[in-house]
Amino acid sequence: MRESIGQCIEEVEERILDVERGEAAITEALDTMGLSHMKLSSSQVIALLDMLSDGITPLTPEIITSMLGVSEAQKKFLFSLAGILDLGSAVVAKSEEDIAEEAAPEEDEAAVAAAMGAEGEQTTAEASEKAEKPAQPEKKADAKPEQKEEKTVSQQAISSIRVPTDRLDRVIELVGKLMVTYAVIAQSSGRNDQKTTSSLRELDTVISKLQNEVDAIRLVPLKQIFMPMHRLVKSLSQKIGKKLEFVIKGEDLPLDKTIVESMNEPLVHLLRNAVDHGLETPEERKAAGKSDTGLVQLSAWRKGEEAFIEVRDDGKGLDPERILNKAIEKGIADPDTEYSQSEILQFVLASGFSTAEQVTDVSGRGVGMDAVVNAIRVGLDGDIHITSELGKGAAFKISIPLDRSANEGIVDAIICRLGGDVFIVPSRDVVEVYVPKAQEVVELPDGRETVDVRGEVHSLLRLGQFLDIEAEVTDIEKAQCIVVRVGEYKAAILVDEVLRQQQVVITRFTVPVEEVFHLPILGYGMMGESDALVIDTEELLNSAGEQHVEQQP
Repeated sequence: MRESIGQCIEEVEERILDVERGEAAITEALDTMGLSHMKLSSSQVIALLDMLSDGITPLTPEIITSMLGVSEAQKKFLFSLAGILDLGSAVVAKSEEDIAEEAAPEEDEAAVAAAMGAEGEQTTAEASEKAEKPAQPEKKADAKPEQKEEKTVSQQAISSIRVPTDRLDRVIELVGKLMVTYAVIAQSSGRNDQKTTSSLRELDTVISKLQNEVDAIRLVPLKQIFMPMHRLVKSLSQKIGKKLEFVIKGEDLPLDKTIVESMNEPLVHLLRNAVDHGLETPEERKAAGKSDTGLVQLSAWRKGEEAFIEVRDDGKGLDPERILNKAIEKGIADPDTEYSQSEILQFVLASGFSTAEQVTDVSGRGVGMDAVVNAIRVGLDGDIHITSELGKGAAFKISIPLDRSANEGIVDAIICRLGGDVFIVPSRDVVEVYVPKAQEVVELPDGRETVDVRGEVHSLLRLGQFLDIEAEVTDIEKAQCIVVRVGEYKAAILVDEVLRQQQVVITRFTVPVEEVFHLPILGYGMMGESDALVIDTEELLNSAGEQHVEQQP
Protein backbone atom coordinates (compact mmCIF):
# COMPACT_ATOMS: atom_id res chain seq x y z
CA MET A 1 0.00 0.00 0.00
CA ARG A 2 2.77 2.43 0.90
CA GLU A 3 4.50 1.80 -2.40
CA SER A 4 1.30 2.23 -4.42
CA ILE A 5 0.47 5.54 -2.78
CA GLY A 6 4.02 6.81 -3.12
CA GLN A 7 4.11 5.89 -6.80
CA CYS A 8 0.80 7.63 -7.51
CA ILE A 9 1.88 10.85 -5.82
CA GLU A 10 5.25 10.72 -7.56
CA GLU A 11 3.42 10.65 -10.91
CA VAL A 12 1.43 13.70 -9.83
CA GLU A 13 4.62 15.58 -8.89
CA GLU A 14 6.25 14.65 -12.19
CA ARG A 15 3.27 16.01 -14.11
CA ILE A 16 3.46 19.29 -12.16
CA LEU A 17 7.16 19.62 -12.99
CA ASP A 18 6.38 18.83 -16.65
CA VAL A 19 4.05 21.83 -16.62
CA GLU A 20 6.80 24.04 -15.22
CA ARG A 21 9.20 22.86 -17.94
CA GLY A 22 6.60 23.51 -20.63
CA GLU A 23 6.27 19.80 -21.45
CA ALA A 24 2.62 19.52 -20.39
CA ALA A 25 -0.45 21.76 -20.19
CA ILE A 26 -1.69 23.07 -16.86
CA THR A 27 -5.01 21.32 -17.46
CA GLU A 28 -3.23 17.95 -17.49
CA ALA A 29 -1.72 18.64 -14.06
CA LEU A 30 -5.06 19.83 -12.67
CA ASP A 31 -6.76 16.70 -14.02
CA THR A 32 -4.11 14.48 -12.44
CA MET A 33 -4.52 16.25 -9.10
CA GLY A 34 -8.29 15.95 -9.27
CA LEU A 35 -8.81 19.72 -9.16
CA SER A 36 -10.64 19.97 -12.50
CA HIS A 37 -13.74 18.20 -11.19
CA MET A 38 -13.97 19.64 -7.70
CA LYS A 39 -17.48 20.64 -6.61
CA LEU A 40 -17.10 24.08 -5.06
CA SER A 41 -19.85 26.30 -3.70
CA SER A 42 -18.14 29.55 -4.64
CA SER A 43 -18.35 30.67 -8.25
CA GLN A 44 -15.43 33.00 -7.64
CA VAL A 45 -13.16 30.09 -6.66
CA ILE A 46 -14.33 28.13 -9.71
CA ALA A 47 -13.52 31.17 -11.85
CA LEU A 48 -9.98 31.26 -10.42
CA LEU A 49 -9.40 27.65 -11.48
CA ASP A 50 -10.92 28.32 -14.90
CA MET A 51 -8.64 31.33 -15.40
CA LEU A 52 -5.64 29.17 -14.61
CA SER A 53 -6.82 26.42 -16.97
CA ASP A 54 -7.53 28.89 -19.80
CA GLY A 55 -4.12 30.53 -19.47
CA ILE A 56 -5.52 33.87 -18.30
CA THR A 57 -3.68 33.56 -15.01
CA PRO A 58 0.07 33.31 -15.73
CA LEU A 59 1.89 30.31 -14.34
CA THR A 60 4.25 31.52 -11.60
CA PRO A 61 6.81 29.77 -9.35
CA GLU A 62 4.44 30.38 -6.44
CA ILE A 63 1.68 28.42 -8.16
CA ILE A 64 4.02 25.50 -8.94
CA THR A 65 5.19 25.43 -5.31
CA SER A 66 1.59 25.46 -4.08
CA MET A 67 0.66 22.60 -6.41
CA LEU A 68 3.56 20.55 -5.08
CA GLY A 69 2.33 21.33 -1.57
CA VAL A 70 -1.15 20.07 -2.47
CA SER A 71 0.34 16.80 -3.76
CA GLU A 72 2.15 16.34 -0.45
CA ALA A 73 -1.11 16.90 1.40
CA GLN A 74 -2.84 14.36 -0.83
CA LYS A 75 -0.15 11.83 0.03
CA LYS A 76 -0.71 12.32 3.75
CA PHE A 77 -4.48 12.06 3.26
CA LEU A 78 -4.11 8.73 1.45
CA PHE A 79 -1.76 7.40 4.10
CA SER A 80 -4.30 8.37 6.75
CA LEU A 81 -7.05 6.51 4.90
CA ALA A 82 -4.82 3.45 4.68
CA GLY A 83 -4.21 3.55 8.42
CA ILE A 84 -0.44 3.59 8.01
CA LEU A 85 0.29 7.18 8.92
CA ASP A 86 2.94 7.38 11.64
CA LEU A 87 3.33 10.81 13.20
CA GLY A 88 5.41 11.63 16.24
CA SER A 89 5.05 14.54 18.62
CA ALA A 90 8.23 16.14 17.31
CA VAL A 91 6.82 16.31 13.80
CA VAL A 92 3.54 17.90 14.94
CA ALA A 93 5.39 20.44 17.03
CA LYS A 94 7.71 21.25 14.18
CA SER A 95 4.83 21.86 11.82
CA GLU A 96 3.32 24.42 14.20
CA GLU A 97 6.56 26.35 14.31
CA ASP A 98 6.81 26.27 10.54
CA ILE A 99 3.34 27.82 10.28
CA ALA A 100 4.43 30.63 12.58
CA GLU A 101 7.59 31.18 10.54
CA GLU A 102 5.64 31.22 7.25
CA ALA A 103 7.29 28.49 5.21
CA ALA A 104 10.74 28.59 6.83
CA PRO A 105 13.35 26.47 5.04
CA GLU A 106 13.35 23.79 7.73
CA GLU A 107 9.93 22.58 6.58
CA ASP A 108 11.36 21.87 3.17
CA GLU A 109 14.20 19.80 4.63
CA ALA A 110 11.59 17.65 6.36
CA ALA A 111 9.66 17.32 3.10
CA VAL A 112 12.82 16.28 1.29
CA ALA A 113 13.64 13.66 3.93
CA ALA A 114 10.09 12.31 3.99
CA ALA A 115 9.83 12.03 0.22
CA MET A 116 13.14 10.19 -0.11
CA GLY A 117 11.65 6.78 0.44
CA ALA A 118 8.35 7.66 -1.26
CA GLU A 119 6.86 6.85 2.13
CA GLY A 120 5.18 10.11 3.06
CA GLU A 121 4.87 9.37 6.77
CA GLN A 122 6.18 12.80 7.69
CA THR A 123 5.57 15.73 5.37
CA THR A 124 5.30 19.42 5.93
CA ALA A 125 2.96 20.61 3.22
CA GLU A 126 1.09 23.67 4.31
CA ALA A 127 -2.34 22.15 3.73
CA SER A 128 -1.55 19.13 5.88
CA GLU A 129 -0.07 21.31 8.59
CA LYS A 130 -3.36 23.13 8.93
CA ALA A 131 -5.15 19.81 9.17
CA GLU A 132 -2.84 18.66 11.97
CA LYS A 133 -2.95 21.76 14.10
CA PRO A 134 -6.42 21.37 15.71
CA ALA A 135 -5.73 17.72 16.51
CA GLN A 136 -2.94 18.30 19.01
CA PRO A 137 -2.76 22.03 19.74
CA GLU A 138 -1.13 21.54 23.13
CA LYS A 139 2.11 20.16 21.68
CA LYS A 140 4.52 22.93 20.94
CA ALA A 141 8.27 22.72 20.48
CA ASP A 142 10.89 25.20 21.56
CA ALA A 143 13.69 23.28 19.89
CA LYS A 144 16.38 25.36 18.28
CA PRO A 145 16.76 25.17 14.47
CA GLU A 146 19.90 23.07 14.86
CA GLN A 147 18.03 20.54 16.98
CA LYS A 148 15.20 20.34 14.46
CA GLU A 149 17.70 19.72 11.70
CA GLU A 150 19.16 16.77 13.63
CA LYS A 151 15.70 15.20 13.92
CA THR A 152 15.25 15.54 10.18
CA VAL A 153 18.51 13.79 9.43
CA SER A 154 17.55 10.79 11.56
CA GLN A 155 14.46 10.20 9.39
CA GLN A 156 16.21 9.80 6.04
CA ALA A 157 16.38 6.00 5.67
CA ILE A 158 14.86 4.47 2.56
CA SER A 159 12.61 1.74 3.90
CA SER A 160 11.35 0.31 0.60
CA ILE A 161 12.75 -0.25 -2.88
CA ARG A 162 10.85 -0.91 -6.11
CA VAL A 163 12.14 -4.05 -7.78
CA PRO A 164 11.18 -5.20 -11.31
CA THR A 165 9.54 -8.63 -11.26
CA ASP A 166 12.00 -10.03 -13.82
CA ARG A 167 14.87 -9.29 -11.44
CA LEU A 168 13.07 -11.09 -8.62
CA ASP A 169 12.52 -14.01 -11.00
CA ARG A 170 16.27 -14.19 -11.61
CA VAL A 171 16.97 -14.19 -7.88
CA ILE A 172 14.47 -17.02 -7.31
CA GLU A 173 16.03 -18.96 -10.18
CA LEU A 174 19.51 -18.58 -8.69
CA VAL A 175 18.27 -19.68 -5.26
CA GLY A 176 16.83 -22.75 -6.92
CA LYS A 177 20.21 -23.51 -8.50
CA LEU A 178 21.81 -23.14 -5.07
CA MET A 179 19.45 -25.74 -3.62
CA VAL A 180 20.10 -28.17 -6.48
CA THR A 181 23.88 -27.75 -6.27
CA TYR A 182 23.78 -28.21 -2.51
CA ALA A 183 21.79 -31.40 -2.94
CA VAL A 184 24.38 -32.71 -5.44
CA ILE A 185 27.25 -31.95 -3.05
CA ALA A 186 25.42 -33.56 -0.12
CA GLN A 187 24.66 -36.73 -2.08
CA SER A 188 28.15 -37.13 -3.54
CA SER A 189 30.11 -36.15 -0.41
CA GLY A 190 32.86 -38.65 0.34
CA ARG A 191 32.09 -40.78 -2.77
CA ASN A 192 33.09 -38.73 -5.80
CA ASP A 193 35.71 -36.07 -5.22
CA GLN A 194 35.73 -34.92 -8.86
CA LYS A 195 31.97 -34.44 -8.90
CA THR A 196 32.10 -32.61 -5.57
CA THR A 197 34.82 -30.28 -6.86
CA SER A 198 32.82 -29.51 -9.99
CA SER A 199 29.71 -28.82 -7.92
CA LEU A 200 31.65 -26.50 -5.63
CA ARG A 201 32.82 -24.48 -8.66
CA GLU A 202 29.23 -24.25 -9.84
CA LEU A 203 28.18 -23.19 -6.34
CA ASP A 204 30.76 -20.40 -6.36
CA THR A 205 29.49 -19.17 -9.75
CA VAL A 206 25.86 -19.17 -8.62
CA ILE A 207 26.72 -17.32 -5.40
CA SER A 208 28.60 -14.63 -7.38
CA LYS A 209 25.64 -14.16 -9.73
CA LEU A 210 23.24 -14.03 -6.79
CA GLN A 211 25.37 -11.39 -5.10
CA ASN A 212 25.35 -9.27 -8.28
CA GLU A 213 21.56 -9.53 -8.51
CA VAL A 214 21.13 -8.55 -4.86
CA ASP A 215 23.50 -5.60 -5.33
CA ALA A 216 21.40 -4.51 -8.31
CA ILE A 217 18.21 -4.77 -6.26
CA ARG A 218 19.66 -2.33 -3.74
CA LEU A 219 19.95 0.31 -6.47
CA VAL A 220 17.47 3.19 -6.30
CA PRO A 221 17.26 6.19 -8.65
CA LEU A 222 18.48 9.54 -7.42
CA LYS A 223 15.03 10.82 -8.35
CA GLN A 224 13.91 9.87 -4.85
CA ILE A 225 15.93 12.72 -3.36
CA PHE A 226 16.20 14.97 -6.45
CA MET A 227 12.45 15.45 -6.96
CA PRO A 228 11.70 16.99 -3.52
CA MET A 229 14.56 19.45 -4.04
CA HIS A 230 12.28 21.42 -6.38
CA ARG A 231 10.10 22.50 -3.50
CA LEU A 232 13.11 23.28 -1.31
CA VAL A 233 14.75 25.55 -3.90
CA LYS A 234 11.53 27.32 -4.84
CA SER A 235 10.61 28.06 -1.24
CA LEU A 236 14.10 29.40 -0.52
CA SER A 237 14.09 31.66 -3.56
CA GLN A 238 10.68 33.07 -2.67
CA LYS A 239 11.71 33.61 0.94
CA ILE A 240 14.78 35.72 0.07
CA GLY A 241 13.32 37.37 -3.04
CA LYS A 242 15.50 35.88 -5.77
CA LYS A 243 14.45 34.71 -9.22
CA LEU A 244 15.93 31.45 -10.43
CA GLU A 245 15.53 28.54 -12.79
CA PHE A 246 16.18 25.16 -11.20
CA VAL A 247 17.37 22.44 -13.59
CA ILE A 248 17.86 18.76 -12.72
CA LYS A 249 19.83 16.34 -14.89
CA GLY A 250 20.58 12.66 -14.37
CA GLU A 251 17.85 12.00 -11.81
CA ASP A 252 17.37 8.48 -13.20
CA LEU A 253 20.92 7.43 -12.27
CA PRO A 254 20.61 4.38 -9.98
CA LEU A 255 22.91 4.16 -6.95
CA ASP A 256 23.09 1.97 -3.88
CA LYS A 257 20.44 2.91 -1.33
CA THR A 258 23.15 3.63 1.26
CA ILE A 259 24.62 6.31 -1.02
CA VAL A 260 21.24 7.84 -1.81
CA GLU A 261 20.32 8.01 1.88
CA SER A 262 23.63 9.69 2.75
CA MET A 263 23.42 12.27 -0.06
CA ASN A 264 20.26 14.05 1.13
CA GLU A 265 21.78 16.27 3.82
CA PRO A 266 24.84 17.37 1.77
CA LEU A 267 22.65 18.30 -1.20
CA VAL A 268 20.25 20.31 0.95
CA HIS A 269 23.21 22.24 2.39
CA LEU A 270 24.81 22.88 -1.02
CA LEU A 271 21.54 24.02 -2.58
CA ARG A 272 20.88 26.37 0.33
CA ASN A 273 24.31 27.93 -0.18
CA ALA A 274 23.81 28.21 -3.94
CA VAL A 275 20.49 30.04 -3.55
CA ASP A 276 21.44 32.22 -0.57
CA HIS A 277 25.13 33.00 -1.10
CA GLY A 278 25.76 32.01 -4.71
CA LEU A 279 23.03 33.82 -6.63
CA GLU A 280 22.74 37.59 -6.64
CA THR A 281 19.50 39.52 -6.23
CA PRO A 282 17.69 40.49 -9.46
CA GLU A 283 18.98 44.06 -9.07
CA GLU A 284 22.58 42.92 -8.61
CA ARG A 285 22.37 40.61 -11.63
CA LYS A 286 21.03 43.38 -13.85
CA ALA A 287 23.80 45.70 -12.68
CA ALA A 288 26.33 43.01 -13.62
CA GLY A 289 24.83 42.65 -17.10
CA LYS A 290 23.13 39.33 -16.39
CA SER A 291 19.55 38.16 -16.68
CA ASP A 292 17.59 38.87 -13.51
CA THR A 293 16.79 35.13 -13.32
CA GLY A 294 19.62 33.01 -11.99
CA LEU A 295 20.35 29.36 -12.75
CA VAL A 296 20.86 26.56 -10.22
CA GLN A 297 21.62 23.13 -11.68
CA LEU A 298 21.70 19.78 -9.91
CA SER A 299 23.35 17.09 -12.06
CA ALA A 300 24.37 13.47 -11.67
CA TRP A 301 26.32 11.12 -13.92
CA ARG A 302 28.50 8.05 -13.80
CA LYS A 303 31.98 7.59 -15.25
CA GLY A 304 33.68 4.24 -14.83
CA GLU A 305 33.45 3.10 -11.21
CA GLU A 306 32.63 6.57 -9.86
CA ALA A 307 29.41 8.54 -9.55
CA PHE A 308 29.43 12.33 -9.73
CA ILE A 309 26.84 14.73 -8.31
CA GLU A 310 27.24 18.44 -8.92
CA VAL A 311 25.51 21.58 -7.67
CA ARG A 312 26.25 24.52 -10.00
CA ASP A 313 25.06 28.12 -10.07
CA ASP A 314 25.69 31.11 -12.35
CA GLY A 315 25.97 33.57 -9.47
CA LYS A 316 28.80 35.77 -8.28
CA GLY A 317 31.24 32.93 -7.68
CA LEU A 318 33.83 32.60 -4.91
CA ASP A 319 36.42 35.29 -4.29
CA PRO A 320 39.84 33.55 -3.90
CA GLU A 321 41.47 36.61 -2.34
CA ARG A 322 38.77 36.91 0.30
CA ILE A 323 38.89 33.18 1.03
CA LEU A 324 42.68 33.19 1.41
CA ASN A 325 42.60 36.17 3.78
CA LYS A 326 39.97 34.47 5.93
CA ALA A 327 41.94 31.20 5.90
CA ILE A 328 45.10 33.02 7.04
CA GLU A 329 43.12 34.83 9.72
CA LYS A 330 41.81 31.51 11.07
CA GLY A 331 45.23 29.87 10.93
CA ILE A 332 44.20 27.41 8.23
CA ALA A 333 46.55 28.80 5.59
CA ASP A 334 50.22 29.78 5.83
CA PRO A 335 50.75 33.44 4.87
CA ASP A 336 54.21 32.60 3.49
CA THR A 337 52.95 29.85 1.16
CA GLU A 338 51.82 30.47 -2.39
CA TYR A 339 48.63 28.57 -3.16
CA SER A 340 46.94 27.80 -6.46
CA GLN A 341 43.36 28.96 -6.98
CA SER A 342 42.14 25.35 -6.67
CA GLU A 343 43.89 24.96 -3.32
CA ILE A 344 42.47 28.25 -2.07
CA LEU A 345 38.91 27.24 -2.96
CA GLN A 346 39.30 24.00 -1.01
CA PHE A 347 39.80 26.05 2.19
CA VAL A 348 36.02 26.58 2.08
CA LEU A 349 35.68 22.95 3.17
CA ALA A 350 37.76 23.42 6.31
CA SER A 351 36.01 22.98 9.66
CA GLY A 352 34.34 26.17 10.88
CA PHE A 353 35.35 28.16 7.80
CA SER A 354 32.86 30.79 6.66
CA THR A 355 33.12 34.09 4.77
CA ALA A 356 29.50 35.05 5.40
CA GLU A 357 29.21 38.47 6.98
CA GLN A 358 26.10 37.43 8.86
CA VAL A 359 24.49 34.13 9.76
CA THR A 360 21.06 33.58 8.20
CA ASP A 361 18.41 30.94 8.78
CA VAL A 362 18.57 29.95 5.11
CA SER A 363 22.05 28.57 4.60
CA GLY A 364 24.54 27.32 7.08
CA ARG A 365 23.59 29.05 10.34
CA GLY A 366 27.36 29.43 10.74
CA VAL A 367 27.90 25.65 10.59
CA GLY A 368 29.99 25.85 7.41
CA MET A 369 30.66 22.83 5.19
CA ASP A 370 31.47 20.38 8.02
CA ALA A 371 28.31 18.32 7.52
CA VAL A 372 28.92 18.01 3.79
CA VAL A 373 32.58 17.01 4.15
CA ASN A 374 31.83 14.48 6.90
CA ALA A 375 29.02 12.82 4.96
CA ILE A 376 31.01 12.62 1.72
CA ARG A 377 34.56 11.83 2.83
CA VAL A 378 33.90 9.77 5.93
CA GLY A 379 30.48 8.30 5.25
CA LEU A 380 30.94 7.49 1.55
CA ASP A 381 34.71 7.49 1.11
CA GLY A 382 34.22 10.13 -1.58
CA ASP A 383 35.53 13.62 -2.20
CA ILE A 384 34.28 17.08 -3.09
CA HIS A 385 35.95 19.51 -5.49
CA ILE A 386 35.16 23.19 -5.94
CA THR A 387 35.54 25.22 -9.13
CA SER A 388 34.61 28.88 -9.51
CA GLU A 389 34.99 31.87 -11.77
CA LEU A 390 34.48 35.21 -10.07
CA GLY A 391 31.36 36.89 -11.36
CA LYS A 392 30.20 33.84 -13.33
CA GLY A 393 29.36 31.20 -10.75
CA ALA A 394 30.61 28.21 -8.80
CA ALA A 395 30.28 24.42 -8.88
CA PHE A 396 30.60 21.85 -6.09
CA LYS A 397 31.29 18.41 -7.58
CA ILE A 398 30.99 15.32 -5.38
CA SER A 399 32.70 12.10 -6.48
CA ILE A 400 31.71 8.77 -4.92
CA PRO A 401 33.44 5.42 -5.57
CA LEU A 402 30.92 2.74 -6.50
CA ASP A 403 33.10 -0.18 -5.47
CA ARG A 404 32.71 0.66 -1.77
CA SER A 405 30.90 -2.27 -0.19
CA ALA A 406 27.81 -1.77 1.91
CA ASN A 407 27.80 -2.43 5.66
CA GLU A 408 25.43 -5.33 5.18
CA GLY A 409 25.30 -8.31 2.86
CA ILE A 410 28.11 -10.34 1.29
CA VAL A 411 31.42 -8.50 1.61
CA ASP A 412 35.14 -9.24 1.43
CA ALA A 413 36.71 -9.20 4.89
CA ILE A 414 39.89 -9.77 6.88
CA ILE A 415 39.52 -12.43 9.60
CA CYS A 416 41.73 -11.79 12.62
CA ARG A 417 42.24 -13.17 16.14
CA LEU A 418 42.54 -11.33 19.45
CA GLY A 419 42.91 -13.35 22.61
CA GLY A 420 40.68 -16.36 22.21
CA ASP A 421 38.15 -14.56 19.98
CA VAL A 422 37.85 -14.08 16.22
CA PHE A 423 36.87 -10.73 14.67
CA ILE A 424 36.04 -9.48 11.18
CA VAL A 425 37.33 -6.27 9.57
CA PRO A 426 35.59 -5.29 6.26
CA SER A 427 38.17 -5.19 3.46
CA ARG A 428 36.77 -1.94 2.10
CA ASP A 429 38.59 -0.11 4.91
CA VAL A 430 41.81 -2.15 4.84
CA VAL A 431 44.94 -0.75 3.17
CA GLU A 432 47.42 -3.49 4.12
CA VAL A 433 48.50 -5.93 6.82
CA TYR A 434 51.86 -5.11 8.43
CA VAL A 435 54.13 -6.76 10.99
CA PRO A 436 55.64 -3.91 13.07
CA LYS A 437 59.11 -3.79 14.54
CA ALA A 438 59.75 -2.59 18.09
CA GLN A 439 61.76 0.46 16.96
CA GLU A 440 58.89 1.58 14.69
CA VAL A 441 56.50 2.01 17.64
CA VAL A 442 56.67 5.30 19.57
CA GLU A 443 54.75 6.20 22.73
CA LEU A 444 53.77 9.86 22.87
CA PRO A 445 53.76 11.94 26.08
CA ASP A 446 49.95 11.80 26.26
CA GLY A 447 49.97 7.99 26.26
CA ARG A 448 49.04 7.44 22.63
CA GLU A 449 51.14 5.28 20.36
CA THR A 450 52.20 5.62 16.75
CA VAL A 451 53.74 3.17 14.33
CA ASP A 452 55.90 3.88 11.29
CA VAL A 453 54.56 1.82 8.37
CA ARG A 454 56.89 2.06 5.40
CA GLY A 455 57.82 5.65 6.22
CA GLU A 456 54.26 6.77 6.99
CA VAL A 457 53.32 7.38 10.64
CA HIS A 458 49.90 6.15 11.81
CA SER A 459 48.12 6.03 15.15
CA LEU A 460 48.51 2.59 16.72
CA LEU A 461 45.23 1.31 18.15
CA ARG A 462 45.40 -1.80 20.34
CA LEU A 463 42.06 -3.47 19.65
CA GLY A 464 42.07 -5.21 23.04
CA GLN A 465 41.93 -1.86 24.87
CA PHE A 466 38.70 -0.90 23.10
CA LEU A 467 37.01 -4.28 23.59
CA ASP A 468 38.35 -4.98 27.10
CA ILE A 469 40.08 -8.14 25.86
CA GLU A 470 43.59 -9.14 26.90
CA ALA A 471 45.85 -9.89 23.96
CA GLU A 472 47.68 -13.22 23.95
CA VAL A 473 50.65 -11.89 21.96
CA THR A 474 52.68 -9.54 24.15
CA ASP A 475 55.71 -9.22 21.85
CA ILE A 476 54.71 -6.54 19.34
CA GLU A 477 57.06 -7.99 16.72
CA LYS A 478 54.98 -11.18 16.76
CA ALA A 479 51.66 -9.35 16.48
CA GLN A 480 50.18 -7.86 13.30
CA CYS A 481 48.77 -4.48 12.34
CA ILE A 482 45.75 -4.02 10.06
CA VAL A 483 46.22 -0.60 8.45
CA VAL A 484 42.79 0.92 7.76
CA ARG A 485 41.63 4.12 6.10
CA VAL A 486 38.41 5.98 6.81
CA GLY A 487 38.09 9.16 4.77
CA GLU A 488 41.49 10.84 4.83
CA TYR A 489 42.53 9.35 8.18
CA LYS A 490 44.62 6.19 8.54
CA ALA A 491 45.37 4.10 11.60
CA ALA A 492 46.92 0.74 12.43
CA ILE A 493 44.81 -1.73 14.44
CA LEU A 494 46.98 -4.13 16.47
CA VAL A 495 45.72 -7.73 16.71
CA ASP A 496 47.30 -11.03 17.72
CA GLU A 497 47.09 -12.59 14.27
CA VAL A 498 45.53 -12.11 10.85
CA LEU A 499 44.08 -15.48 9.87
CA ARG A 500 42.83 -15.08 6.30
CA GLN A 501 40.74 -13.10 3.84
CA GLN A 502 37.33 -14.39 2.76
CA GLN A 503 33.79 -13.37 1.95
CA VAL A 504 31.39 -13.14 4.87
CA VAL A 505 27.72 -12.27 5.28
CA ILE A 506 27.39 -9.23 7.54
CA THR A 507 24.17 -8.70 9.46
CA ARG A 508 23.36 -5.91 11.87
CA PHE A 509 22.02 -6.60 15.36
CA THR A 510 18.26 -6.64 15.74
CA VAL A 511 18.67 -4.67 18.98
CA PRO A 512 20.87 -1.54 19.42
CA VAL A 513 23.78 -3.39 21.03
CA GLU A 514 26.32 -0.75 20.01
CA GLU A 515 24.30 1.96 21.77
CA VAL A 516 24.00 -0.05 24.99
CA PHE A 517 27.63 -1.11 25.30
CA HIS A 518 29.32 1.71 23.30
CA LEU A 519 31.64 -0.67 21.50
CA PRO A 520 33.06 -0.27 17.98
CA ILE A 521 31.03 -3.24 16.72
CA LEU A 522 29.08 -3.06 13.46
CA GLY A 523 27.24 -6.37 13.70
CA TYR A 524 28.12 -10.02 13.26
CA GLY A 525 29.43 -11.89 10.26
CA MET A 526 28.55 -15.42 9.20
CA MET A 527 31.54 -17.35 7.82
CA GLY A 528 29.97 -20.75 7.30
CA GLU A 529 31.59 -22.73 10.08
CA SER A 530 31.14 -20.00 12.70
CA ASP A 531 30.10 -16.43 13.37
CA ALA A 532 32.23 -13.50 14.54
CA LEU A 533 31.74 -9.87 15.53
CA VAL A 534 32.43 -7.23 12.86
CA ILE A 535 34.65 -4.29 13.80
CA ASP A 536 33.26 -0.85 12.96
CA THR A 537 36.50 0.83 11.88
CA GLU A 538 34.94 4.27 11.63
CA GLU A 539 33.57 4.08 15.17
CA LEU A 540 36.89 2.64 16.39
CA LEU A 541 38.82 5.62 15.03
CA ASN A 542 36.25 8.00 16.50
CA SER A 543 36.51 6.27 19.89
CA ALA A 544 40.29 6.62 19.79
CA GLY A 545 39.93 10.36 19.27
CA GLU A 546 37.40 10.70 22.10
CA GLN A 547 39.61 8.77 24.52
CA HIS A 548 42.51 11.08 23.69
CA VAL A 549 40.40 14.15 24.45
CA GLU A 550 39.26 12.68 27.80
CA GLN A 551 42.85 11.93 28.84
CA GLN A 552 43.96 15.52 28.30
CA PRO A 553 44.09 17.66 31.46
